[in-house]
Amino acid sequence: MDLLGLHHVTAITSDAQKCYDFYHKVLGLKLVKKTVNQDAVDTYHLFFADNEGSPGTDVTFFDFKDAPKHLRGTNDIYAFSLRVPTDYSLYYFKQRFDEMQIKYDAVIKINGKHALPFYDFDDRLIYLISDELNTGIPMGKPNPHSPVESVHQVLGLGPVLLAVEHTLVTASVLTQILGMERTGEYEHSDSLDTVHVFSMGDGGNGGEVHLLKRTGQTEQGYGGVHHVAFRVSDALKLQAALNKLNTGNIPNSGVVDRYYFKSLYFRDISGILFELATDGPGFASDEPVDALGERLSLPPFLEARRNEIESALKPIQTK
Repeated sequence: MDLLGLHHVTAITSDAQKCYDFYHKVLGLKLVKKTVNQDAVDTYHLFFADNEGSPGTDVTFFDFKDAPKHLRGTNDIYAFSLRVPTDYSLYYFKQRFDEMQIKYDAVIKINGKHALPFYDFDDRLIYLISDELNTGIPMGKPNPHSPVESVHQVLGLGPVLLAVEHTLVTASVLTQILGMERTGEYEHSDSLDTVHVFSMGDGGNGGEVHLLKRTGQTEQGYGGVHHVAFRVSDALKLQAALNKLNTGNIPNSGVVDRYYFKSLYFRDISGILFELATDGPGFASDEPVDALGERLSLPPFLEARRNEIESALKPIQTK
Protein backbone atom coordinates (compact mmCIF):
# COMPACT_ATOMS: atom_id res chain seq x y z
CA MET A 1 0.00 0.00 0.00
CA ASP A 2 1.23 3.49 -0.82
CA LEU A 3 0.84 5.16 2.57
CA LEU A 4 1.98 8.78 2.80
CA GLY A 5 2.09 9.05 6.59
CA LEU A 6 -0.19 9.49 9.56
CA HIS A 7 -3.59 11.04 8.75
CA HIS A 8 -5.26 11.42 12.16
CA VAL A 9 -5.98 9.78 15.46
CA THR A 10 -9.48 9.66 16.91
CA ALA A 11 -9.89 9.55 20.66
CA ILE A 12 -12.81 9.43 23.11
CA THR A 13 -13.49 12.36 25.42
CA SER A 14 -15.71 12.63 28.47
CA ASP A 15 -16.78 16.20 27.71
CA ALA A 16 -16.86 18.10 24.40
CA GLN A 17 -16.61 21.54 26.02
CA LYS A 18 -13.63 20.56 28.17
CA CYS A 19 -12.09 19.01 25.06
CA TYR A 20 -12.29 22.33 23.19
CA ASP A 21 -10.99 24.24 26.19
CA PHE A 22 -7.96 21.95 26.52
CA TYR A 23 -6.96 21.29 22.92
CA HIS A 24 -7.53 24.86 21.73
CA LYS A 25 -6.99 27.05 24.79
CA VAL A 26 -4.14 25.04 26.33
CA LEU A 27 -2.44 23.30 23.38
CA GLY A 28 -3.36 25.97 20.82
CA LEU A 29 -4.78 23.65 18.16
CA LYS A 30 -7.43 25.03 15.82
CA LEU A 31 -10.92 23.54 15.80
CA VAL A 32 -11.19 22.97 12.05
CA LYS A 33 -14.42 20.97 11.99
CA LYS A 34 -17.31 20.67 14.40
CA THR A 35 -19.49 17.86 13.13
CA VAL A 36 -21.08 14.62 14.34
CA ASN A 37 -20.18 10.95 14.34
CA GLN A 38 -21.89 9.82 11.16
CA ASP A 39 -22.72 6.47 12.76
CA ALA A 40 -24.07 8.01 16.00
CA VAL A 41 -25.37 11.50 15.26
CA ASP A 42 -26.04 12.39 18.90
CA THR A 43 -22.25 12.35 19.35
CA TYR A 44 -19.93 15.20 18.43
CA HIS A 45 -16.94 14.60 16.20
CA LEU A 46 -14.46 17.42 16.82
CA PHE A 47 -11.38 17.87 14.61
CA PHE A 48 -8.37 19.85 15.85
CA ALA A 49 -5.48 20.51 13.47
CA ASP A 50 -3.16 23.11 11.99
CA ASN A 51 -4.50 26.32 10.45
CA GLU A 52 -5.67 24.64 7.24
CA GLY A 53 -6.75 21.27 8.59
CA SER A 54 -3.94 19.57 6.69
CA PRO A 55 -3.88 15.75 6.60
CA GLY A 56 -1.44 14.48 9.18
CA THR A 57 -2.15 17.26 11.67
CA ASP A 58 -5.56 16.10 12.95
CA VAL A 59 -6.50 14.91 16.41
CA THR A 60 -10.23 14.15 16.56
CA PHE A 61 -12.66 13.28 19.35
CA PHE A 62 -15.96 11.50 19.94
CA ASP A 63 -17.95 12.33 23.09
CA PHE A 64 -19.75 8.99 23.37
CA LYS A 65 -22.50 9.11 25.99
CA ASP A 66 -21.96 7.00 29.13
CA ALA A 67 -18.54 5.76 28.00
CA PRO A 68 -16.52 4.11 30.80
CA LYS A 69 -13.06 5.27 31.79
CA HIS A 70 -10.37 3.87 29.52
CA LEU A 71 -8.16 1.19 31.02
CA ARG A 72 -4.71 1.21 29.43
CA GLY A 73 -3.37 -2.27 28.81
CA THR A 74 -2.47 -4.52 25.91
CA ASN A 75 -3.88 -4.61 22.37
CA ASP A 76 -4.44 -0.89 22.64
CA ILE A 77 -3.28 2.40 21.15
CA TYR A 78 -1.08 3.24 24.12
CA ALA A 79 -0.42 6.90 23.29
CA PHE A 80 0.06 9.37 20.47
CA SER A 81 2.38 12.34 20.07
CA LEU A 82 2.09 15.89 18.79
CA ARG A 83 4.89 17.64 16.93
CA VAL A 84 6.37 20.96 18.05
CA PRO A 85 9.13 22.78 16.15
CA THR A 86 12.08 22.71 18.57
CA ASP A 87 13.46 21.39 21.82
CA TYR A 88 12.88 24.85 23.28
CA SER A 89 9.18 24.45 22.46
CA LEU A 90 9.08 21.69 25.08
CA TYR A 91 10.38 24.16 27.67
CA TYR A 92 7.80 26.71 26.51
CA PHE A 93 5.01 24.18 27.08
CA LYS A 94 6.42 23.13 30.46
CA GLN A 95 6.07 26.73 31.57
CA ARG A 96 2.60 26.92 30.07
CA PHE A 97 1.56 23.68 31.78
CA ASP A 98 2.86 25.00 35.11
CA GLU A 99 0.79 28.17 34.72
CA MET A 100 -2.32 26.18 33.79
CA GLN A 101 -1.74 23.36 36.31
CA ILE A 102 -1.47 20.64 33.66
CA LYS A 103 0.15 17.38 34.76
CA TYR A 104 3.35 16.37 32.97
CA ASP A 105 6.40 14.15 33.47
CA ALA A 106 10.12 14.65 32.87
CA VAL A 107 11.40 15.05 29.31
CA ILE A 108 12.37 11.72 27.72
CA LYS A 109 13.69 10.56 24.37
CA ILE A 110 11.50 8.85 21.79
CA ASN A 111 13.50 7.33 18.94
CA GLY A 112 16.28 9.86 19.52
CA LYS A 113 14.04 12.93 19.79
CA HIS A 114 13.22 14.85 22.95
CA ALA A 115 9.62 14.49 24.10
CA LEU A 116 7.49 15.80 26.96
CA PRO A 117 4.87 13.38 28.34
CA PHE A 118 1.72 15.09 29.64
CA TYR A 119 -1.90 14.28 30.47
CA ASP A 120 -5.15 15.91 29.40
CA PHE A 121 -8.24 16.33 31.62
CA ASP A 122 -9.28 12.72 30.87
CA ASP A 123 -5.86 11.49 32.08
CA ARG A 124 -4.90 10.64 28.49
CA LEU A 125 -1.16 10.19 27.96
CA ILE A 126 0.20 12.32 25.11
CA TYR A 127 3.74 13.23 24.11
CA LEU A 128 4.91 16.55 22.73
CA ILE A 129 7.79 15.55 20.46
CA SER A 130 10.43 17.91 19.13
CA ASP A 131 10.98 18.23 15.38
CA GLU A 132 14.39 19.86 15.89
CA LEU A 133 16.32 16.81 14.65
CA ASN A 134 13.53 15.50 12.43
CA THR A 135 13.59 14.89 8.69
CA GLY A 136 10.86 13.60 6.40
CA ILE A 137 7.21 14.60 6.34
CA PRO A 138 6.96 18.38 6.90
CA MET A 139 4.95 20.07 9.63
CA GLY A 140 1.68 21.93 9.03
CA LYS A 141 0.82 25.63 8.92
CA PRO A 142 0.71 27.86 12.03
CA ASN A 143 -2.59 29.43 13.10
CA PRO A 144 -2.22 33.22 13.40
CA HIS A 145 -5.06 33.29 15.95
CA SER A 146 -3.74 30.56 18.24
CA PRO A 147 -3.17 31.33 21.93
CA VAL A 148 0.23 29.64 21.51
CA GLU A 149 3.12 31.55 19.92
CA SER A 150 3.58 30.55 16.27
CA VAL A 151 7.20 29.42 16.78
CA HIS A 152 6.05 26.86 19.36
CA GLN A 153 2.70 25.68 17.98
CA VAL A 154 1.70 22.04 17.64
CA LEU A 155 1.87 21.51 13.88
CA GLY A 156 1.38 17.82 13.29
CA LEU A 157 0.69 14.36 14.54
CA GLY A 158 3.78 12.46 15.65
CA PRO A 159 4.55 8.79 16.30
CA VAL A 160 1.64 6.64 17.48
CA LEU A 161 2.55 3.98 20.05
CA LEU A 162 0.76 0.61 19.85
CA ALA A 163 0.91 -1.80 22.79
CA VAL A 164 0.13 -5.40 21.84
CA GLU A 165 0.60 -8.87 23.28
CA HIS A 166 1.86 -10.48 20.06
CA THR A 167 4.25 -7.99 18.48
CA LEU A 168 5.36 -10.28 15.65
CA VAL A 169 1.80 -10.62 14.36
CA THR A 170 1.10 -6.89 14.41
CA ALA A 171 4.53 -6.22 12.90
CA SER A 172 3.62 -8.46 9.96
CA VAL A 173 0.40 -6.49 9.42
CA LEU A 174 2.30 -3.21 9.46
CA THR A 175 4.88 -4.45 6.95
CA GLN A 176 3.20 -7.07 4.76
CA ILE A 177 -0.31 -5.58 4.62
CA LEU A 178 0.25 -1.85 5.11
CA GLY A 179 3.66 -1.75 3.46
CA MET A 180 5.55 0.02 6.24
CA GLU A 181 9.27 -0.46 6.69
CA ARG A 182 10.93 -1.42 9.95
CA THR A 183 13.46 1.36 10.50
CA GLY A 184 14.74 1.14 14.07
CA GLU A 185 14.20 0.47 17.72
CA TYR A 186 14.75 2.16 21.09
CA GLU A 187 14.24 1.53 24.79
CA HIS A 188 10.91 2.57 26.34
CA SER A 189 11.48 5.15 29.09
CA ASP A 190 9.17 3.50 31.65
CA SER A 191 9.46 -0.25 31.14
CA LEU A 192 12.87 -0.37 29.42
CA ASP A 193 11.27 -2.74 26.92
CA THR A 194 12.27 -2.54 23.26
CA VAL A 195 10.07 -0.35 21.07
CA HIS A 196 10.13 -1.18 17.34
CA VAL A 197 9.82 1.68 14.83
CA PHE A 198 7.91 1.33 11.55
CA SER A 199 7.92 4.07 8.90
CA MET A 200 5.80 5.05 5.91
CA GLY A 201 5.92 7.76 3.25
CA ASP A 202 8.83 10.16 3.68
CA GLY A 203 9.15 9.03 7.29
CA GLY A 204 10.17 10.98 10.33
CA ASN A 205 7.85 12.00 13.14
CA GLY A 206 4.84 12.34 10.83
CA GLY A 207 5.21 8.86 9.37
CA GLU A 208 5.97 6.51 12.24
CA VAL A 209 4.19 3.80 14.21
CA HIS A 210 5.97 2.50 17.31
CA LEU A 211 5.25 -1.01 18.56
CA LEU A 212 5.63 -2.15 22.16
CA LYS A 213 4.91 -5.49 23.85
CA ARG A 214 2.42 -5.20 26.72
CA THR A 215 0.21 -7.49 28.78
CA GLY A 216 -2.76 -6.69 30.98
CA GLN A 217 -6.43 -5.98 30.49
CA THR A 218 -7.64 -2.99 28.46
CA GLU A 219 -11.03 -1.37 28.15
CA GLN A 220 -12.08 1.20 25.55
CA GLY A 221 -13.47 4.42 26.97
CA TYR A 222 -12.87 8.11 27.55
CA GLY A 223 -9.20 8.89 27.93
CA GLY A 224 -8.35 6.27 25.29
CA VAL A 225 -7.72 6.33 21.55
CA HIS A 226 -10.42 4.86 19.31
CA HIS A 227 -8.36 4.39 16.13
CA VAL A 228 -5.43 5.62 14.07
CA ALA A 229 -5.68 6.58 10.39
CA PHE A 230 -3.01 6.52 7.70
CA ARG A 231 -2.87 8.72 4.60
CA VAL A 232 -3.44 7.63 1.01
CA SER A 233 -3.40 10.18 -1.78
CA ASP A 234 -6.75 9.58 -3.45
CA ALA A 235 -9.70 7.28 -4.10
CA LEU A 236 -7.73 5.15 -6.57
CA LYS A 237 -5.10 4.32 -3.95
CA LEU A 238 -7.86 3.59 -1.45
CA GLN A 239 -9.50 1.19 -3.90
CA ALA A 240 -6.16 -0.54 -4.43
CA ALA A 241 -5.87 -0.94 -0.66
CA LEU A 242 -9.37 -2.41 -0.53
CA ASN A 243 -8.46 -4.89 -3.26
CA LYS A 244 -5.39 -5.98 -1.29
CA LEU A 245 -7.42 -6.51 1.89
CA ASN A 246 -10.06 -8.49 0.00
CA THR A 247 -7.43 -10.61 -1.75
CA GLY A 248 -6.01 -11.47 1.66
CA ASN A 249 -9.49 -12.26 3.02
CA ILE A 250 -9.08 -9.55 5.66
CA PRO A 251 -12.47 -8.36 6.97
CA ASN A 252 -12.99 -4.66 6.34
CA SER A 253 -15.60 -1.91 6.10
CA GLY A 254 -15.36 -1.31 2.38
CA VAL A 255 -14.90 2.29 1.23
CA VAL A 256 -16.89 4.73 3.38
CA ASP A 257 -17.52 8.31 2.21
CA ARG A 258 -16.89 10.64 5.18
CA TYR A 259 -17.45 13.69 2.94
CA TYR A 260 -14.20 15.39 3.98
CA PHE A 261 -12.27 12.26 2.99
CA LYS A 262 -12.97 8.67 2.01
CA SER A 263 -12.08 5.92 4.46
CA LEU A 264 -11.47 2.20 4.76
CA TYR A 265 -11.39 0.41 8.13
CA PHE A 266 -10.03 -2.92 9.30
CA ARG A 267 -8.76 -4.43 12.55
CA ASP A 268 -5.39 -5.90 13.34
CA ILE A 269 -5.60 -9.37 14.91
CA SER A 270 -4.98 -7.59 18.25
CA GLY A 271 -8.28 -5.77 17.80
CA ILE A 272 -6.74 -2.34 17.18
CA LEU A 273 -8.75 -0.41 14.58
CA PHE A 274 -6.82 0.94 11.58
CA GLU A 275 -8.23 3.39 9.05
CA LEU A 276 -6.92 4.41 5.65
CA ALA A 277 -8.09 7.88 4.64
CA THR A 278 -7.66 9.99 1.52
CA ASP A 279 -6.03 13.42 1.66
CA GLY A 280 -9.05 15.11 0.07
CA PRO A 281 -11.45 16.71 -0.51
CA GLY A 282 -10.53 18.30 2.85
CA PHE A 283 -12.20 20.45 5.47
CA ALA A 284 -12.43 23.57 3.30
CA SER A 285 -14.94 21.82 1.03
CA ASP A 286 -17.85 23.36 2.97
CA GLU A 287 -16.25 26.22 4.94
CA PRO A 288 -13.55 28.81 4.13
CA VAL A 289 -10.25 28.30 5.96
CA ASP A 290 -10.77 31.44 8.04
CA ALA A 291 -14.15 30.15 9.29
CA LEU A 292 -13.31 26.49 9.84
CA GLY A 293 -15.06 24.99 12.86
CA GLU A 294 -17.28 27.97 13.62
CA ARG A 295 -20.59 26.23 12.95
CA LEU A 296 -21.93 22.69 13.08
CA SER A 297 -21.01 21.15 9.73
CA LEU A 298 -23.05 18.26 8.42
CA PRO A 299 -22.47 16.15 5.31
CA PRO A 300 -25.19 16.57 2.67
CA PHE A 301 -26.94 13.31 3.56
CA LEU A 302 -27.52 14.59 7.13
CA GLU A 303 -28.41 18.21 6.33
CA ALA A 304 -32.16 17.55 6.23
CA ARG A 305 -31.91 16.38 9.87
CA ARG A 306 -30.03 19.47 11.09
CA ASN A 307 -32.71 20.68 13.54
CA GLU A 308 -33.10 17.20 15.04
CA ILE A 309 -29.35 16.71 15.33
CA GLU A 310 -28.62 20.15 16.81
CA SER A 311 -31.36 19.74 19.41
CA ALA A 312 -29.73 16.51 20.67
CA LEU A 313 -26.27 18.08 21.09
CA LYS A 314 -25.11 20.15 24.03
CA PRO A 315 -23.83 23.48 22.62
CA ILE A 316 -20.09 24.14 22.76
CA GLN A 317 -18.84 27.66 23.49
CA THR A 318 -15.95 28.37 21.12
CA LYS A 319 -15.64 32.14 21.45
